[in-house]
Formats: sequence, C-alpha cells, structure tokens
Amino acid sequence: MASFVDEYFDALFEWSPSTATSIGFHQYDSRIEDLSASAINRRIERLKQLQSGLMRARSGRLATTEDIDAQILDSQIKAELLDLETLQTWRHNPMNYVGLPGGAVDGLIKRNFAPPAERLRSVISRLKGVPALIDAMKANVQNPPHEFTDLAFRMAHGSVGFFRDTAAMWAKDAAGSDTSLLSEFDAANATAAKSLEDAADWLEKTLLPSSKGSYAIGAGNFSKKLLYEEMVDTPIDRLLAIGEANLERDYNAFIETARKIDSSKSPMAVMKSLSDDHPMEVSLIPDAKRTVEGLIQFINTKDIVTIPSQVRPNITETPPYARSGTFASMDTPGPYEEKATEAFYYVTPPEKDWDAKHKEEHLRAFNPAVMTLITIHEAYPGHYVQFLNAKQFPTKTRKILYCSSNVEGWAHYSEQMMLDEGFGAGDPRMRLAQLEEALLRDARYIVGIQLHTAGWTVEQGAKFFEEKAFQEPANAYEEARRGAYNPTYLYYTLGKLQIYKLRDDYRKAKGASYSLKNFHDEFLKQGGIPIKLIRRILLPDDDGSTL
Repeated sequence: MASFVDEYFDALFEWSPSTATSIGFHQYDSRIEDLSASAINRRIERLKQLQSGLMRARSGRLATTEDIDAQILDSQIKAELLDLETLQTWRHNPMNYVGLPGGAVDGLIKRNFAPPAERLRSVISRLKGVPALIDAMKANVQNPPHEFTDLAFRMAHGSVGFFRDTAAMWAKDAAGSDTSLLSEFDAANATAAKSLEDAADWLEKTLLPSSKGSYAIGAGNFSKKLLYEEMVDTPIDRLLAIGEANLERDYNAFIETARKIDSSKSPMAVMKSLSDDHPMEVSLIPDAKRTVEGLIQFINTKDIVTIPSQVRPNITETPPYARSGTFASMDTPGPYEEKATEAFYYVTPPEKDWDAKHKEEHLRAFNPAVMTLITIHEAYPGHYVQFLNAKQFPTKTRKILYCSSNVEGWAHYSEQMMLDEGFGAGDPRMRLAQLEEALLRDARYIVGIQLHTAGWTVEQGAKFFEEKAFQEPANAYEEARRGAYNPTYLYYTLGKLQIYKLRDDYRKAKGASYSLKNFHDEFLKQGGIPIKLIRRILLPDDDGSTL
C-alpha cells in the first residue's frame, strides 16, 4: 500500500506542481500546471490507471491505517474523475484558469523556504507558463454560466495588479544586484501580466455576452460529489430536511436573542445596529489582529484544546487573485514544509472600484463581534489550530488530503462551542453574531442544494440569504453566487452537526473519563478525514449514523 500511496502523490504533483509547492515538495517549483485539453485527457487516463492499481493494492490484507488510507484515496480518485470527466468544470469554469497563476507565483513569493534568487528563478519559470494557461482557457471554456465568467473577470483583473505591483516589488529585492536575473523576470512578468490583462478583456467582452450556461450539476451528481468528497450518503430529501430544521432552530434563537438586546427593534435592525460599529478600510487588518490574544487566553484557561505552538499567524489582506467571494481565509504552509512555516490569516478588504454603499455593506460584515467569530473560525481554535496538529497526522495520505466537512465543520463547530463554554461571558451581542454566522452557513446548506437540484436561481438564493440569514444585499448575492460554483458548501453546517453527534456519542462511550479537551485533541490529531472514518477510529465498536 505504501508504494501505491507514493505513486498516487507523484502523479498528483506531476499534474499539479503548484499543489506540490503548497505541500512542501519543492522539486516541482519551476513548473506550472498544463490545463490543455490533451493534458486533462491524460490526467483522466492516469486516474483510471491509479484506480486499477488501488484495487490491486486492496486485494491483500491491510492494516487499519492502510485501509483508511485506501478508502480516502478511492474516494479522492472518484471525486476527481467526476469533476474532470462527468461535470467537466474545465470546460465550464474560467475561474480555474485565471486564479491559478497568482496562486502559483504567490506560493513561491510569500514563504522563505529557499534563497530569494532561487525562488525568483522558479517564479520566472512559472510566469513563462501563464500565456499557455490563458490560451487553454480560451480553447476549452464554452458557454459557462454568467456568474462564473463575471467572477473570473474580477480575478483576472485583480491578478494584473498583483503581478505588476506585488510580484514586481518582491522580485526587485529578490534579484539584488543581479540585473540580468531581474531583466529576465521583468520580461516574463510583463508577458504574464499582459496575458492576464488580455484574459480579462476577453472574459468581459467576448465570453461574458455568450455566458448562458447552467451551473446546476443535478441531484445525481450532487449526491455523488457529497459521497466521494465527504463520505456522506444521506438522501438529498433527508439532507435538506435536516438543514431546514437546523436553520429553523437557529433562526428562532436569533430572533429571541435580538429581543434580549433591544425588543423595540426588528431582529434585522438589531443586527444592523451591531454592524453600525464596523471598521474603516484602513482599520480592517488592525481590528482583526486585536481579536487573537483574548481567544488564546480563554482556550488555555478553560482547557478547550491543546495549542501545539505559540507561533502566531500573519494577519493581512487577501491577495487579489484569491478574492472570489470569500471574506476571510487561512493559508498555512504544507505539512512537508520544513523551512517556511509562515501561516497567513487573510481578511478581504473592499475592492477599490466599489461604490461607497457596497464598501460599507462589505465592512459591516466585520463588526467587532463577528470579527471575533471569524478569528475563532480561521485561527483559534479553528483552522490554524488544525494546521498546528498536521505534523502528527499518522500517514502521508492523511497529512496531505482532507475533506471540507471535517476541516470547515471543525472551524464552524468551534464558533458555537466556544460560546457554549463561556467565551463572551454571556454577552447576547456575541451570541447574536454567532447565530448570524450559523444562519449564514445554514443558508449555504439549503441554497447549495436548491441551486443544484431544484432549479433555484442565484437571485432566489440571494433573497434567501437576506430573509433567513439577515445578510446585507451585496453580501447575500456574493454568498449565493458562491453556491453556483461550490455546490456542496453545505459542508460547514453538515460537518458541525456530525461533530456534535460524534462528541455526544464519544461522551457516552467514555463515561466518567470523558473530557472536552481530550475529545478535541483526539479529533484533531486524526487529520482532516471524513467524519465517518473518525467515528471508526474513536468509536471502534460503533456503527451509528454520522448525522
């Protein structure tokens, strides 16, 4: 089984060199993805070969850890084949092409894993591959959904500035006195930036007018995607009913909590009054930084979970190429990264070309209570603490691969759990913010299903976010549009519900020896694997449902 695992990842990194860089395997740093139709067809054939190889590897007797790896890899292969061969997102989503160059280059720039001049040579090599990526997009993408092309334009347009400003400034320092190296960078960078500028122009003027495709993947593919990526086989109608019931509970709790704060105002007005205290553009990042230390102190005092390191993440603006509708994110070094251990907690600022109303609506989403909840989710004890556990994950497969219902489920679970354990000292404003974040994820759960299996439009989804999750109109539209290209973004609430059930069952099994900290530590050290498999590890005699 070990030799197959190496074969699988070698093939993955050949296909996706920027993934290898992010994991910490730097022998691929000078290469960038080939997304031509012929390369994609070769990848499909390679996946089928790997599928056969995995069947052979599983024919013998496997240890428990090997069997878990085999299940993860089997699902991973099926998920990628579903995407490439059945859904063919490479034919329908230009975002994949224009978002890749910025990420591939930024991964070399922002972490100091090798001398700057050495990384600059890799940057140059990747920059030279950008025009081919844009050519592949123009050749491959046909009749995408309007929403995809619109977002791709934003990403391409933002990436031009990233290359001409951020990358160029870094390269000047990296090259030092080597004028020849800097000259080579300048030429490659100018060509890459021009290619992305042309891409933005093409997306806006040529592709957008003819972007009339459907984003809906259909009920059958939705179920397969959920099964392969999350190991969840719950029928869609039951899944929807679970989500609707959870939203109803959170919605009623939100209304009740709003009344405690100010019974003279509507719940939406109460939340809006909280968001009246929001950061300005210039204070957004400093405000985020101020949320960290209090959370760490509470976690340690209350024995919530072990924090394996005292190193803090870097808190900064989301890079332009990554602004595809997300408000905040955590970008951590790969599990095999030995030298560059910086982690980045990104917060997305308003776009410079937005009008004043749009900017204000965006900044309202970062009012103090919500900003604290975001830091719980992204950093402590959410994604950053997950990352700090990565070195102890038991196998190569579990160090590298993860599923969203675990990773995002844990981060979202942390928001509610921290308040349940006393963070915020019972302040109803903090609880209202937590419930608003919960309603946002509940709405994603329902809107994702409805967009892809019931014929909902993005506009219907946006209205749902406004009415049921109390979102500002601009943010509601961004959220609904995300569901168009991220069908199963129900995984936040789905994972949270699975973790709560697992915790309850674990408590019953442990009896008097149960502790919250032990449960959290045991959960986190297994890696970001499907919660169905974590149940198998933590509750070996249990065959109960994950929901």
